[in-house]
Amino acid sequence: MVAPVLQIKNLQKKFGDKTVHRGVTLDLRPGEILGLLGNSGTGKSVLLRCLIGLEVMDEGEVWFKGQRIDLLNENQLSKIRTQLSYAFQSGALFDSLTVQENVAYPLREHLRLTEAEEAQRVGEVLTLVRMGEAAHLLPSDLSGGMQKRVGLARAVVLRPDVILYDEPTAGLDPVNVENVLEIMHDFKSRGMGGIFVTHDIPAARKVCDRLAILHEGRVGFEGDINAFDASTSPIVEPFKSS
Repeated sequence: MVAPVLQIKNLQKKFGDKTVHRGVTLDLRPGEILGLLGNSGTGKSVLLRCLIGLEVMDEGEVWFKGQRIDLLNENQLSKIRTQLSYAFQSGALFDSLTVQENVAYPLREHLRLTEAEEAQRVGEVLTLVRMGEAAHLLPSDLSGGMQKRVGLARAVVLRPDVILYDEPTAGLDPVNVENVLEIMHDFKSRGMGGIFVTHDIPAARKVCDRLAILHEGRVGFEGDINAFDASTSPIVEPFKSS
């Protein structure tokens, strides 16, 4: 059996007196997309932020490609983030930088490329997200859907193994939702798996190999789409009609 690329073991997280995670355990297999579902307030985005070191968890372990990463310092985590990338819900673009400069930013932070190599890499990923014509524009010139696509381009420009998708389809019209899902399919076809945090069950059905549901601080369900459809668990049932 293929070893998981990402392992979450007994992750626990509190904010003051509020316990968000009581012991979350999950594996992500190489190249797959795992849909992470749960009601509002169950800590889906918090979980992603813990994995990448943007939140400090209270207990548990996170392993990436056989290396425990939750104990790493910021400099060490910076190297991990070239392979374990975060796609922010809002796109999180720098307002004063053009689309091309936004996408190039991780390259300049982590790699030493020539100007020609950088331009080629940025051009490739902008084409991949259907934004090749917008390289010279500022974020203020873009729609919300376009900003999310640029954010996805920036998340993959370093060619990571895993992308943490924080609700990439939230707030988008149906056409832009389909655009984002097609892009995720393209990324997956290039070997980039990920965790897809979403409330959009139809979208999850289209791109996910497996689904996991957070419930009362733990994983209440985990399985493929067939297992999800066949389940009669009261944890699963409310999501089938979403």
